[in-house]
Amino acid sequence: MRLGINLGYWGAGMDADNLEVAKEADRLGYAVCWAAEAYGSDAPTVLSWVAAHTERIDIGSAILQIPARAPAMTAMTAATLDSLSGGRFRLGLGVSGPQVSEGWYGVTFDKPLARTREYVQIVRTAMSRQRLTHEGEHWTLPLPGGPGKPLKLTVHPVREHIPLYIAAIGPKNLRQTGEIADGALLIFFSPEHAEATTLGALREGRAAVGADLTGFDIAPTVPIAVGQDLDTLADHFRPYTALYVGGMGSREQNFYNRLARRMGYEKEAAEIQDHYLAGDKAAAAAAVPRSLIDSTTLIGPVERIADRMRAYAEAGVTTLSLAPAGLTLQERLGALRTGAEALERAGLG
Repeated sequence: MRLGINLGYWGAGMDADNLEVAKEADRLGYAVCWAAEAYGSDAPTVLSWVAAHTERIDIGSAILQIPARAPAMTAMTAATLDSLSGGRFRLGLGVSGPQVSEGWYGVTFDKPLARTREYVQIVRTAMSRQRLTHEGEHWTLPLPGGPGKPLKLTVHPVREHIPLYIAAIGPKNLRQTGEIADGALLIFFSPEHAEATTLGALREGRAAVGADLTGFDIAPTVPIAVGQDLDTLADHFRPYTALYVGGMGSREQNFYNRLARRMGYEKEAAEIQDHYLAGDKAAAAAAVPRSLIDSTTLIGPVERIADRMRAYAEAGVTTLSLAPAGLTLQERLGALRTGAEALERAGLG
């Protein structure tokens, strides 16, 4: 199991800190540095900045939003970043959610699975430098009856195959990810619930294409906070968990709420959502069960974190991407160093 670092969103008042975190992760031997986008900072700009200031660590998009870009544009971006970074780019894709897709990009959030499958087909064709033709439900290339002609990507990526990941939560998305991707970007991954919520569906997808999980990168992002007071550390992540389970989407369409329910927290997920949608974020955070935080984060001293890392490795995780808590740069760097130490203590480094 390798370690990664997830910088999340740029522009939250920690821009200079984020670069220092990425540089320290590079120094410590972390495998990959991910950056996210929603409706603020874009991931490619951040990743090019990180690549320019690091030497060995891979850079990865977690995620590039499918409604934000035509698939050929994504292929161009991936090839450019791979070239500029010396072959260090990993392409993570995701459909985002209906509120962002329709509210920010003006793209209807319909048939996300079919759209993702078609998008990936076009991106892979373009990145392989074949002449680009495609006839599908969502895209037709070139457009018929006009001056367009099949074109070929002019940029040469460093690698023949740029790793492609998909952000997946639900069973159908996970199955499809196993079929068409090289890895899965996961959130709220719990080793104790891995088979029922994640791995079983991924295996089904891999089996559909005559493969298993060997060589498939299972890459959850896991928050980490270091210290002795577990209750206080858990409290760091209550607002974060409540935001996703309670407020990341509508009452009818919240993928994270459904995930919590599949993990056995049906009553708690409903209560968190009720409070959050009513505007009482404090009550929503208070309703988050401690056991849910324990199973989806790394909290405690280095020995406890090492034990949890073993559980993640035994559950099949191959890249464990850390999201360090802390209001100061030193706290975040300390969490990174503890993560590296814990990996060694766990016998996984």
